[in-house]
Amino acid sequence: MGQLEDMALFAKIVESGSITGAADHLGLAKSAVSKRLSDLEESLGVQLLNRTTRKSSLTEAGQRFYTQSQKILADTDEMLNEIGQEGTSLTGNLRIAAPLSFGIKHLSPVVSRFAANHPGLTVDLDFADRQVNLVEEGFDVAIRIAELESSSLIAKRFTTIRHILCASPTYLEKHPAPKHPKDLDQHRILRYKSPSGLAHQLKDANGQSFDLTGKTALISNNGDFLRQAAKDGLGIYFCPSFICYEELKSGQLMRLLPEFSATELGAYILYPRTRYLSSRVRTFIDHVTNSFSQHPYWDEGLF
Repeated sequence: MGQLEDMALFAKIVESGSITGAADHLGLAKSAVSKRLSDLEESLGVQLLNRTTRKSSLTEAGQRFYTQSQKILADTDEMLNEIGQEGTSLTGNLRIAAPLSFGIKHLSPVVSRFAANHPGLTVDLDFADRQVNLVEEGFDVAIRIAELESSSLIAKRFTTIRHILCASPTYLEKHPAPKHPKDLDQHRILRYKSPSGLAHQLKDANGQSFDLTGKTALISNNGDFLRQAAKDGLGIYFCPSFICYEELKSGQLMRLLPEFSATELGAYILYPRTRYLSSRVRTFIDHVTNSFSQHPYWDEGLF
């Protein structure tokens, strides 16, 4: 049997819950399915299933093989459909990883429009600030806000993420507003714990950098939590503008040291380098890049 047939057989075993279930569904003898699974494991040099008298469970290698098999089989079906001109509608699964705060506030409506335009797709959107491994975890694309290091992934930048130093009027009533980054030594700082190592820095007109060296009052990996802490008067927040732009425009938060520039990052859509990029992934990448600009709506009136 070919590799695609082996993948399809293994996927059917996993989805049926057992070798017996897969054999019944495929109309094959249980012994034949078991032999083909053993041959597959031998050819790969790893065990894919833990077998007991009552049930089977995936090994770690089996989970990886199943996840990648699903993607390869779906991409193959779509490629054959495209070549055969059986239809132009998008089908299959699209798995997306996105950072929590940006994903919920700004990416969600973009994904919703895409899903509405392509009802034949199943869209799986995973919100997490951790950096997922696209290949091992079976994601088609990931949205990442960072200074990207070189990798085997392809990255397409679709907007700019700017930062602002801000605090609530309540906090500033008790603590004089800083006039220079060095004054931050006397302040409480709310820091975002970035998986990519965000630099909390400001620069003057000459390009000299200043670290935010004040006392760390709170540190968190969630920007929405820190925004609320800033509104509650707990400290000065080094905030991405996409999180705090509404509070800045309403006066709930006040911008500090605007004459100093803050960190800028890119927002990227990442996808694995592959010979064949499915039309559902290609169409989604185009949809995201067309939905944003390098001067996004949340920065209007702020920069």
